[in-house]
Amino acid sequence: MAAYLVLIGLVVLERLAELAVARRNLAWSRARGGVEHGRGHYPLIVAAHVALLVAAPAEVWLLGRPFVPALGWPMLAAVLLAQGLRWWCIATLGRQWNTRVVVVPGLARVTGGPYRWLRHPNYLAVVVEGFALPLVHSAWITALAFTAANAALLAVRTRVEDRALASLSP
Repeated sequence: MAAYLVLIGLVVLERLAELAVARRNLAWSRARGGVEHGRGHYPLIVAAHVALLVAAPAEVWLLGRPFVPALGWPMLAAVLLAQGLRWWCIATLGRQWNTRVVVVPGLARVTGGPYRWLRHPNYLAVVVEGFALPLVHSAWITALAFTAANAALLAVRTRVEDRALASLSP
């Protein structure tokens, strides 16, 4: 359990780093006329991610979920790969990356890095992490609940983002 709490703590620190990058990029985008889209669903996304980081260790502790090596180690590998993909997305998008949907008029849509192969690679990282992180320590209820909530949120988010990105130069 202690090692799992360390893992959750590291993910929390990673989220805080993301938010710092997003805050800086949001200021940069707004200074260049950036327009935010889909503001209404953003608090729900934040709530879902906070719930994931609270519910997973709570389920492990309260329900005595064991670490099952045959499940836990592959799920840890999936979490690490998801983090790598997320930061590849952040590096590829540079100043255009954000936790919010912000479009700066006149900028071209990024098509390099993982965006060469996937339309929304960052969301693939979110999906993988959302089910894998709880399953590192057999928190299957949290994995299922977050996956269901996240699917509903991403259905909204990807529609908003696709509409917003359609306004960018080709």
